[in-house]
Amino acid sequence: MLRPPIAALVLAALLAGSAAAQRTQVVLLGTGTPNADPDRSGPAIAVVVNGSAYLVDAGPGVVRRAAAAQRRGIAALAPPNLKIVFITHLHSDHTVGLTDLIFTPWVLERSVPLAVYGPRGIRAMTVHLVTAFREDIRIRTEGLEQANPEGYQVEAHEIRPGLVYADSNVRVTAFLVEHGGWREAYGYRFDTADRSIVVSGDTRATDAIVDACHGCDVLVHEVYSQTGWQRREARWQRYHASFHTSAPDLGRIAARAQPGLLVLYHQLLWSGTEQDVIGDIRRSFGGRVVFGNDLDVY
Repeated sequence: MLRPPIAALVLAALLAGSAAAQRTQVVLLGTGTPNADPDRSGPAIAVVVNGSAYLVDAGPGVVRRAAAAQRRGIAALAPPNLKIVFITHLHSDHTVGLTDLIFTPWVLERSVPLAVYGPRGIRAMTVHLVTAFREDIRIRTEGLEQANPEGYQVEAHEIRPGLVYADSNVRVTAFLVEHGGWREAYGYRFDTADRSIVVSGDTRATDAIVDACHGCDVLVHEVYSQTGWQRREARWQRYHASFHTSAPDLGRIAARAQPGLLVLYHQLLWSGTEQDVIGDIRRSFGGRVVFGNDLDVY
């Protein structure tokens, strides 16, 4: 049997290592809710492809969580590299970190505007945020810091369902979900060379997730504990049933969507437990399920 030359073997190994290094990663920057849980920052996810980071949502703590992921070896999440974010909807727990995302990476030498994609209203929100910090901008650009004049700026794009972004790494498709009284709330699908990833955002159970995933590699989906919900006051039961997805309902959705991996985030437990939630899901869905935590990587 002929053996390949050593140089060819070395080249093949290098290429294999490079391909592994470039594999698309899903990084949970924040898995929390409006509850002030110190172990769970506000909702934020990063899809990292070929050294570029694409964020979904900007919950509180987003930049520091990204810096923590950088410290763990994901260089794409260094603050100056945070250049693009897709907002699911305008609830405060998904957007209060937007100010942080606009200004902190700029202070740390991001030199290009932040690109923001989201529902109607995102443009007005970003204009008001930049206006609110006009004195900070003046001091930093005109004073001794000599900050660059581009990195704090925002390019806001108000989207419609369909393809909303594409570059050499990724195609991003937005789809409408059902989130209580919000007129526009979106989920996003990311398609890269090696993976398909769907992020639900906040939503009650909806066929839109099934249609968007349809055998996707990773589905990142919000969830609440049915056990805990049953012990809530009636008014809160009505609210959560309209705005969010119970574990049994998510199990049924996942059974139809058939993701390769179901990652739970934005978990509302109340008096329920992680085991309750996963058990309720597994009654309908036999695939892989993980209960996500901040800084998990998939």
